[in-house]
Amino acid sequence: MLKVLSYIKPYRRSALVALFLMLAELFVELLHPLLMAKIINDGVMNRDHSVIFVWGAVMVLLALIGFASGIVNSFFAAHVSQGFGFDVRQKLFGTVQSFNYATYGRFQTSSLITRITNDVTQVQNMIFMGLRIMMRAPLFLLGGLVMALWVDFSLALILALIMPVLVLFLFQMLKKGLGRFRTVQERLDHTNGVLRENLMGMRLIKSFVRGAHEIHRFSKSNEQLRDKTVSALRLMELTIPVVMLLMNVSVLFIVWLGHEHIMASRIEVGDVVAVVNYATRMAGSLTALSMIFTTLSRARASAERISEVLDAEQQPMPASGTGTEAENTNISTGEVVFERVSFTYPETTVPVLQSVSFQAKAGTMVAVLGATGSGKSSMFQLIPRLYEPASGRILIDGCDIRSLEEEELRRCIGYVPQQAVLFSGTIRENILWGKEDASPEEIVWAAKNAQIHDTIMKLPQQYETVLGQKGVNLSGGQKQRLTIARALIRKPKLLLLDDSTSALDLKTEAALLQAIHRLSCTTMIITQKISTARSADHVLLLEEGRLIAQGRHEQLLSASPLYQAISRSQSGEEAVTHVRTAD
Repeated sequence: MLKVLSYIKPYRRSALVALFLMLAELFVELLHPLLMAKIINDGVMNRDHSVIFVWGAVMVLLALIGFASGIVNSFFAAHVSQGFGFDVRQKLFGTVQSFNYATYGRFQTSSLITRITNDVTQVQNMIFMGLRIMMRAPLFLLGGLVMALWVDFSLALILALIMPVLVLFLFQMLKKGLGRFRTVQERLDHTNGVLRENLMGMRLIKSFVRGAHEIHRFSKSNEQLRDKTVSALRLMELTIPVVMLLMNVSVLFIVWLGHEHIMASRIEVGDVVAVVNYATRMAGSLTALSMIFTTLSRARASAERISEVLDAEQQPMPASGTGTEAENTNISTGEVVFERVSFTYPETTVPVLQSVSFQAKAGTMVAVLGATGSGKSSMFQLIPRLYEPASGRILIDGCDIRSLEEEELRRCIGYVPQQAVLFSGTIRENILWGKEDASPEEIVWAAKNAQIHDTIMKLPQQYETVLGQKGVNLSGGQKQRLTIARALIRKPKLLLLDDSTSALDLKTEAALLQAIHRLSCTTMIITQKISTARSADHVLLLEEGRLIAQGRHEQLLSASPLYQAISRSQSGEEAVTHVRTAD
């Protein structure tokens, strides 16, 4: 909580002004019952109209001062809380951007969205309430009790006895509410996750006519969120009736005892009215305090969730056995060498890669084949240091990548992920995402090499065509080629294509590979197509994290049973027979 609240520091002057104005309101509120007592005792009881008018005017003036203080206080409280929310959201987003893959995998996407939005809003609301009324309520309880004791000790003693009981009760409610509101935020994570999955998979849902099923799934999650929220709010709302009951009983007892004192001439009427006034206002403060505790419970649970993200901030560090200072070495040819590389995902024990060794010579194309789960994509993610290998070394141009500056390493790599990811904006902006200072000629060059230029030119707005959400107005093959253009515009020394041509027909893919062959870069491509492997200079065959065979297409077709099986499944037994006859 304290770490999150430290983001108020840039706004501490505004916060101090808001607190000062809140104290001004508090002063006016504490003074009013005393002035009322004076008007009753000296004016009403003695029928002195001048006292009534003079002190009545003072009360009106103080009320106007309190009103003006409240208005200005709201302005400064809003400034602090909104500025705090802005800064924390910025910090959280920047922190998530700095995560390595291992850290990012600890949080669900829906949970991160909830933390950056809803959780920040909860703490933001607490800060606004804190500067507006949160401090005023407990301060009035203390100040009102002191003032009531000063007016008449015997009457106010009732308040002094009941107040610690009520405050202890409220703190117990706060303690119980904290756990329940944290559960509410976790259920909100789950509901947001279901909603996000449905919005992203709407086409599939409609294609499989699964709308009713998904409505039921969302309703179930929504019901659980509702039930947990009701349970938490019911617990906290229970405090108000209990507090009001005890305070009203106390006021009734004060009125009865005050009447007895008046009849015995031990107290004046105005003093009884003042004590009753303090008691009723303290009851209002206790009611406000119970609502404040509800807000505080939710905010504290949210602050803990925010802190989990902030505390998880970390940068990928070099593995043991290498230098700790990164070298700013430029990659010139893109030659890749794996030396007995093994890898296991964080928080798992099953190795994904086991002692993998190979060389991708500069300027060549290397095809990587293997069944699902064989470690192909994991191997690609190690090259730009999205993950660190458990053992072994990865060299680019003879340099251990752990000794290279991370950003420079990644700038020299064109990476096209397995799932085509496009951003909101135009086609031009999506291509420029790979190199924001590229010229119009470079954009066209990248699109032509990616075999997407002709398609773009047929669109109504051509390169200025605005893409729908995640490129919904493009086909799968068009999205893949657009993401390849985004990688090519960087003119990388090393191009990594993670099954990025799966949606392309053979003719388009052949044209694309020919274009890439003409570029002076090393290309590694994950594929399931023998036709792609046939055009590669070198082929790697993975099985269950092990490199079981490597060489040219013809060599593997003759020597690897698994490769032969893959080839037969795609082109028939005659492909193998033809190669053997030719040999």
